[in-house]
Amino acid sequence: MTVADTEYAHIWMRPERPSRGPRPAYSRTQITEAAVRIADAEGLEAASMRRIAAEIGAGAMSLYRYVPSRDDLIELMFDHVIGEQEFPDRPTGDWRADLRLVAEVTRAYMRRHPWVVDMPRSRPAFGPNQLRLLEFGLGALDVGIPIDDILTYVGLLNGYVEETVRNELSWEKEARRSGLTSEQWMARNSAYVDTLVRSGDYPMFTRIVMDARQPHMDPDERFRYGLERVLDCVAAVLPPDGHRRRAGG
Repeated sequence: MTVADTEYAHIWMRPERPSRGPRPAYSRTQITEAAVRIADAEGLEAASMRRIAAEIGAGAMSLYRYVPSRDDLIELMFDHVIGEQEFPDRPTGDWRADLRLVAEVTRAYMRRHPWVVDMPRSRPAFGPNQLRLLEFGLGALDVGIPIDDILTYVGLLNGYVEETVRNELSWEKEARRSGLTSEQWMARNSAYVDTLVRSGDYPMFTRIVMDARQPHMDPDERFRYGLERVLDCVAAVLPPDGHRRRAGG
């Protein structure tokens, strides 16, 4: 690795256009948008440099001038889809409304681009749109509590959103495979469920069948119901005067 490569090891430190040589024929944005289109249609694995090159009419090797590695490409793609969503640059002062917006924004880009759910993200990334969302979400809870607590509570929120979207997408995939809607699936299993309930051996399962509303909610309503419970948990551990962030504080 050369000194220049070391200096620009991170994609966000690497200039999009080289300082010397001919004017680039393509842009990093153009490559990223093509990769996102392919991943949306065919899955993340399909978004190879060769496939992207065919999409935009370039030579595969030439794209490495703009995006040096697949890890860089995935980070660009992830940052791009976050940037499609609108959210303020700064928290409003109402932490609950702000975290609700973070959850909705996150669910929106994951639903719009299902490949994000299974994208390798074991390490944090620091693209400009990712940082904007991070600053907004963490800043919403900047109410005089330790930063480690802020990270924990926002992590709890993000975990809820990601797991909910994962389940939603899984249900939809299974519905396409089986040709059964949720209602049809429940009807098909009703005789067996009745047997379990009548046995008296599964009291909590029986409560779900007899009393729970969530299985009968549409996905949006179910998501909002769970989200409000998560926000209730956050509210319970915030200091009494932390319900609103002081202006300018």
